[in-house]
Amino acid sequence: MAQEPRILPAIRVRDLRKTYDVPERESGLRASVGSLFHRQTKEVVAVDGISFDITPGEVVGFLGPNGAGKTTTLKMLSGLLYPSQGEATVLGHVPWQRDKAYLRQITLVMGQRNQLVWDIPVADSFELNRAIYRIPEAEYRLTRDELSELLDLGPLLTKPVRNLSLGERMKCELAGALLHRPQVLYLDEPTLGLDVTAQRRIRGFIAEYAARYAATVLLTSHYMADVEALAERVIVIHHGALRFDGDLGALVERFSPHKTVIVDLEHARDGFERYGEVVAVDGLRTTLRVPKTEAAAVTARLLAELPVADLSVTDPPIDEVIDSVFTSGEDAMVETDPELKPAAVSVPDPVPV
Repeated sequence: MAQEPRILPAIRVRDLRKTYDVPERESGLRASVGSLFHRQTKEVVAVDGISFDITPGEVVGFLGPNGAGKTTTLKMLSGLLYPSQGEATVLGHVPWQRDKAYLRQITLVMGQRNQLVWDIPVADSFELNRAIYRIPEAEYRLTRDELSELLDLGPLLTKPVRNLSLGERMKCELAGALLHRPQVLYLDEPTLGLDVTAQRRIRGFIAEYAARYAATVLLTSHYMADVEALAERVIVIHHGALRFDGDLGALVERFSPHKTVIVDLEHARDGFERYGEVVAVDGLRTTLRVPKTEAAAVTARLLAELPVADLSVTDPPIDEVIDSVFTSGEDAMVETDPELKPAAVSVPDPVPV
């Protein structure tokens, strides 16, 4: 029986590490003079030997607190930084070799970092990107029109970038970064600072682009709504080390041993402490936290013993789960199989730059 072809990972990372030697000295004149001749440094570990694979077309949330190493990792994978040790390949290329064929197939979008030219119309900035990537005119116009339709950019294209609101500019930044139809998107806080409506629009656009072009997306965000809307799999790092790699639902299961029970009563009652931990009380509504193993028994007691008008049982908010990952003292790392499951993948030939 013939073997099925193997899936080649779009992104493959093995023991990737980045350290910095940071100068340090005591305060005072003597220490300042001494540091001119004998500089002392301290090694700071930004990324501490992380490994993971991402398959083509997969959207993965890359999570961690400030200083966890997320942006450093994205910069290494996009070729902006050399690692201290370890290896990585993206679409078969070593990122920090900065091959033109590789750069033609990726994009890095960092929230509130300008890529468009401030004083000229958006359309002119798009033309500049077309020239940089040497996109054929017909392909450029087709992609520009598709992106404009997806993001509703029509009236914005003739405006100077400086005249756009933050949400409008972020939409244009995303479109400009995707004109060359990259196969891998590194998105670092793409909805940072946007209002709820703009965030929803950007999420929908990213999902649509990934589906339409089978693009691989590595997304960092502090907005858990971004992650829940776009990613089924999450990678969590803390202090530069991998803490979790797996399904978003498995993350909740692993790090949240509780359920949230919300009870609406027909008339006021007290004594909820005997059912579980009381989290909040708002009029006739009480929110409880109970162990998962006891959730069924507790809800049965509540329905039998109290005048319940409505009752719901939910998992805790995902941001609380992520916070528990960061604060957990246990080794939360989930091992992943370095050998990916089979099926061939074809990566389109890049346009020479």
